[in-house]
Amino acid sequence: MRIGFGYDVHRLVAGRALILGGVNIPYELGLLGHSDADVLVHAVMDALLGAAGLGDIGKHFPDADEKYRGISSMKLLAEVKKLLAERGFLVNNIDATIVAEKPKLAPYILEMQENISLCLGVEKDLVNVKATTTEGLGFAGTGQGIACNAVCTVFKVTSD
Repeated sequence: MRIGFGYDVHRLVAGRALILGGVNIPYELGLLGHSDADVLVHAVMDALLGAAGLGDIGKHFPDADEKYRGISSMKLLAEVKKLLAERGFLVNNIDATIVAEKPKLAPYILEMQENISLCLGVEKDLVNVKATTTEGLGFAGTGQGIACNAVCTVFKVTSD
């Protein structure tokens, strides 16, 4: 069993969609980034890659590469699943916490979990997503950005 940790943060700006866990959330601001800037999926990908000892998303999907401009992070997550599978790793569980003052995310959590579990080919109960605020403190509390922490466990399938 191996453990990975991921963290991501993006600035909130006008003129961009707010996408978290592959869900387009109605809001007047969205996250700025080279891809769709889905902080939840980015943190999950970094946790999975870290658990497998494969570096981070910047190594595999550099923001200097134009082929990733505007790409759905769910497509990148599918690529991470392939990288893990090629090395014999399976996802055991994922637990993530989105840090955002606004908008309220509770109505979208189940769909986020479903999107991630479907993409990774794991049972829904192996993916847990939560959301919290910072009670008005820091960049998330003042509405400047959204962050996400994720932890996961993976295990290597052995052929005995």
